[in-house]
Amino acid sequence: MRVTFTVNGRRHEADDVWEGESLLYVLRERMGLPGSKNACEQGECGSCTVRLDGEPVCACLVAAGQAEGREVVTVEGLAAYAKERAGSARTGDLAPVQQAFLDAGAVQCGFCTPGLLVAADELIERNPQPSDADIREALSGNLCRCTGYEKIMDAVRLAAARTDDGAPEVV
Repeated sequence: MRVTFTVNGRRHEADDVWEGESLLYVLRERMGLPGSKNACEQGECGSCTVRLDGEPVCACLVAAGQAEGREVVTVEGLAAYAKERAGSARTGDLAPVQQAFLDAGAVQCGFCTPGLLVAADELIERNPQPSDADIREALSGNLCRCTGYEKIMDAVRLAAARTDDGAPEVV
């Protein structure tokens, strides 16, 4: 089957997609977008988190055919997605949440980072002033094996503060 959908703002077609093929496989292997990681293939670790029509989902659990006609944003598209949301006020090559992860030292081995970034970005869009409980809940489906999560929490707080302070988002 052919699947046509929008990925990071651009229309894409994937041909000869078999019925059981995951969105994660199509993104990584057919479209050359390796940011979403293939780890557990059971929706338990969050390393493959992408946004499907704005909602965070584990791409390993979504059949590629379910993306037909829909919009997918991967970690590779976060900066452009943030620019689109902010209009001309935002400049730079990274989304605010990506810059905050760097600034807070929240990136360790990097395997879980794409999923955490996508989930945190969605949280901040939905709730510009999240509490620590909100952050924990939004990231609860994402496992990190390298940290104690404190720097990740710091990064999400920092991104939220930068986004919500009313100042232009300059990275």
